[in-house]
Amino acid sequence: MSPGHTWTFLTNHAHVLLCLARNPDLRFSDMATAVGITYRAAQRIVADLLEAGYLTREKVGRRNHYQIHGDRPLRHPMEREHVVGELLEMLAQSRGSPAADPNLGDLPRDFSPGVPAAMTPPAGEGKRQPA
Repeated sequence: MSPGHTWTFLTNHAHVLLCLARNPDLRFSDMATAVGITYRAAQRIVADLLEAGYLTREKVGRRNHYQIHGDRPLRHPMEREHVVGELLEMLAQSRGSPAADPNLGDLPRDFSPGVPAAMTPPAGEGKRQPA
């Protein structure tokens, strides 16, 4: 591996999902900064996740609100028996550590696989009513 070349265990798609689980109203620019990708790459990844049914988007004023479908299976054949919600829940267990970006926050404490994380507001915000 060349100097300066790094890799991670999770894909950028997983990182974007984690960002949206922590803040379902996150802007593309904040998402891109947190993941370490370009604005356009964040848009492409969200489009991929929408098209594959892992997310739905709701327009709220001028902003987008995303709902994660935690019951969707992971895509690789080796992990297909697991769902996205399990991955997000496992990553939520590190709640005690500070988030890389203050706009992201922690996963909702009551997040569980199959329950849309987007329906639970971040700490300090009012309750969001399902559409």
